Amino acid sequence: MKTTGFDNLIQRAYESYALTRRFSSLADDSLAERPANSVGFALTPAANPAILFATQNLVRSLKVKYKPADKRYEKMKYNRCGRSGLLLPAVSLGLWHNFGDVDDFETGRAIVRRAFDLGVTHFDLANNYGPPPGSAEKNFGKILKQDLKPYRDELIISTKAGYLMWPGPYGEWGTRKYLLASLDQSLKRLGLDYVDIFYSHRFDPNTPLDETLSALDTAVKQGKAIYAGISNYKPEQTVEAAKILRNLGTPCLIHQPRYSMFDRWVEDGLLDVLGKEGIGCICFSPLAQGLLTDKYLKGIPKDSRAAKPHGFLKREQITEAVEKKVAALNELAKKRGQSLAQMALAWVLRDKRVTTVLIGASKVKQLEQNAAALDNLQFADDELNQIEKILSS
Repeated sequence: MKTTGFDNLIQRAYESYALTRRFSSLADDSLAERPANSVGFALTPAANPAILFATQNLVRSLKVKYKPADKRYEKMKYNRCGRSGLLLPAVSLGLWHNFGDVDDFETGRAIVRRAFDLGVTHFDLANNYGPPPGSAEKNFGKILKQDLKPYRDELIISTKAGYLMWPGPYGEWGTRKYLLASLDQSLKRLGLDYVDIFYSHRFDPNTPLDETLSALDTAVKQGKAIYAGISNYKPEQTVEAAKILRNLGTPCLIHQPRYSMFDRWVEDGLLDVLGKEGIGCICFSPLAQGLLTDKYLKGIPKDSRAAKPHGFLKREQITEAVEKKVAALNELAKKRGQSLAQMALAWVLRDKRVTTVLIGASKVKQLEQNAAALDNLQFADDELNQIEKILSS
């Protein structure tokens, strides 16, 4: 009998289901041995959820070619990065969390694809992102190969080196040995010949700054990176770094500091330095690791960062005083027609010296909601005053 494509799909789904049953604790060898036309139960998803599950897994495994949205650049806002010619999306996707081997690969893949559909062209990584370290780069490399390879020239991909990656005296900080070896490892994990931006992830107090920055210069001149950046450098360190890189002929493109309503250290000199030096600014943790969302208004959800043992946000950070501020900010956001997260992102972007904000996402819906912050970036003076009052209370 000639079978249809659907019949073949169901047959393969049944075989997948039977194989799963065979090797599970609920194995039923007599059922697994029987042919599909005599299994004795309905092959409809409603009648048998196991068949639905097996079919869904099969469909996921099929190689469906990804085609990005045709209108992906129409709505996204792009800002010039410092005095360079490079434009970055006002919202960029960070892979610090949710892309490690402990996370679901297909969820991360869907987030990346949807981000590109929304005009997010910048994807930010580091050698130690995971967990385990290196796994975020490896997984993003798989996504690039499967989905985004034809669009490489439309992407800005960055990585960093500075934190612990391997044992011994050469596995962290800011020596040429470590930085250039780490970049080679990152490129291998990503499956790329070059990254667009390579960062010194943190200032090394025990290595001459000239040495650290000469490694960035070498990476650019070797064609393994297009631009050089720094992260977590203090204002005075940034001034010196900008001078050294400028003299080397590889200007500092961008600085990546932590900045949010709850963490405002960049306002004490760094933003002024970046403006004067013509260096772009990409802010990480603009939502304070999720505190500046509605996620923690009613306690700590089981799937939240604060509930995970490997996260940077700890339960003890969510104090009663913080909860009161979050609740008050949430009410103000509602009056603006935004979620708290959207208002918090817009607040960081209110300063024209900020080029882009890095957002993380554990779900596609979360990504879409955060990207929608760009729909309202304007603040009235009384709104800014109310925010200041809440934050200082």
